Amino acid sequence: MPETDRPLKICMLSYRSNPHCGGQGVYLQNLSRAIKDLGHQIEVVSGPPNPTLDANIPLHYLPGLDLYDPQDPFRVPTIRELLNPINLVEWVGVSTMGFPEPFTFGIRAYQYLRNRLATYDIVHDNQSLSYGVWAIQNRAPTIATIHHPITVDRKLAIQAERLPLKRIKQWRWHSFIGMQKRVARSLARIITVSESARNDICRDFNMPPANFRVVPNGINTDQFHPIPAIDRKKNRLIVTNSADTPLKGLYFLFRAVAELAQHQDIDVTVVGSPKKDGQIVKLIRELGIGHRIHFTGRIDNGEFVRHYARATAAVVPSVYEVFGLPAGEAMACAVPVISTTGGALPEVVGEAGILVPPADHVSLARAIGQVFGNPERAAELGWAGYRRVQQRYTWPKAAESTIAAYLEVIHGYRRV
Repeated sequence: MPETDRPLKICMLSYRSNPHCGGQGVYLQNLSRAIKDLGHQIEVVSGPPNPTLDANIPLHYLPGLDLYDPQDPFRVPTIRELLNPINLVEWVGVSTMGFPEPFTFGIRAYQYLRNRLATYDIVHDNQSLSYGVWAIQNRAPTIATIHHPITVDRKLAIQAERLPLKRIKQWRWHSFIGMQKRVARSLARIITVSESARNDICRDFNMPPANFRVVPNGINTDQFHPIPAIDRKKNRLIVTNSADTPLKGLYFLFRAVAELAQHQDIDVTVVGSPKKDGQIVKLIRELGIGHRIHFTGRIDNGEFVRHYARATAAVVPSVYEVFGLPAGEAMACAVPVISTTGGALPEVVGEAGILVPPADHVSLARAIGQVFGNPERAAELGWAGYRRVQQRYTWPKAAESTIAAYLEVIHGYRRV
């Protein structure tokens, strides 16, 4: 493996990277910190909403229209804003049911960096895969992380829609995928977070496995850890995803809860908030389990970990995951995990949890019943998960492997 005798200077690009927006924000926050701790210099270029970074990591903020801001969604831009051609493209894209942010962020990033690229050893794109990144990699060593193939999201979203017009809307929303495929194929190396993700990206993006380096995500073990002083509540589940998207599998979890509730007590803590009048709210009402489901809303890290400490078990009901941060976080807290086999979840959970087929509420209910009925087995699984995270899934390990991938790209670029 190539080595360096000096710290690298790294630029990370991430177009939507607040940790509350999802796993890409968690990735940016923790990986940048871990790379900095290894002694390298790292700067972040990001659009709205602002990422959460350590104070000693410089942020170069590229303002956009931010038309998906939950405080003012789909606002009408001012005439002055629309005089900017990139803003105009973004507004037209959103107005025609598309998702133009990856494209427009990449163009803004290229405009910002084109006269600064010589100051960096490498540029690391966090899954915008924009034509702007294509332009950057023609002028500087560039690598990208693809967390998962959006083709999977598109497939499941279209399958979930019954009306032809809504299916067309899903196709339009995911129209940026063609750009991402073309840009990904132009890069010398791609980082992804699991063997499962690599295989799916190779298939859907028509790329050779040799182009990939698998670097599993880390778990922030300073934040996620056991709290032995807090007693676990009997028959309490925790799930850390309240999204209405079919990918996350809450539909199947709540059907399993309704089945179990017919013959035993059970309650569920959902970390997050449901979409107002969305499909999940309607399902809970239909199943008559509203008194058993508690949504926490947005909570701080301390309360998050205390919820884990009170839970009998954590459930990851996703139909598909490229890594499964919720599983790793629960394991780091020594909470027994019940997970589906969707995507990379078996890689993360291994023998330290109970695995069931995705989209199978009957098997999910059976597994939950097994954990509730056997506290000794539950405790064994919890501590097995804790050990697995400590051995395999830490951010320092992820940072070391990421730097190795950087060096491959840098040395290869110099030889061309």
